[in-house]
Amino acid sequence: MKYKQQPTQHERVMREDDFIISKTDLKGRITYCNRIFIEFSGYSEAELLGAQHNIVRHPDMPRGVFQFLWDTLGQKTECFAYVKNMCRDGAFYWVFANVTPSLDAAGQVEGFFSARRKPGKGAVSAVSDIYQLMCNEEQRAGPRDACAASVGLLTGLLNQKGTSYEKFILAL
Repeated sequence: MKYKQQPTQHERVMREDDFIISKTDLKGRITYCNRIFIEFSGYSEAELLGAQHNIVRHPDMPRGVFQFLWDTLGQKTECFAYVKNMCRDGAFYWVFANVTPSLDAAGQVEGFFSARRKPGKGAVSAVSDIYQLMCNEEQRAGPRDACAASVGLLTGLLNQKGTSYEKFILAL
């Protein structure tokens, strides 16, 4: 089920003690969501369960960030990211996300666990500028090459700063 909401300029700000928790299967379909996720997303639990996690993807988020996230998770490694999500009513909220592969007894990935909390204002400001550059690069490259172009731009920026993605994100 896909909803056709229009983004608005209304921001919902997480409280200091909020944690948005969700679990997904290997295909990114939501298998668990806590009440804070339901509250901020504006969707009911029934609407979220079974839906693709990108139901809350904001159009301001570059596809390259999610490509990087999936590539990292594919290596059975946790990933940290700042993410702008969109609510059912078009409002938005920022999160600092930690996404971790869930492993079965044999060490095989069986799904993903994500814990998100309120990000710092300085971090949102820093990543917003980078995300805008990435989105511009994706648009320039076109749909077929968007992710590669966006990740390439991000990698180049990080190389200029002499840092890795993880060190950059965790330092914000």
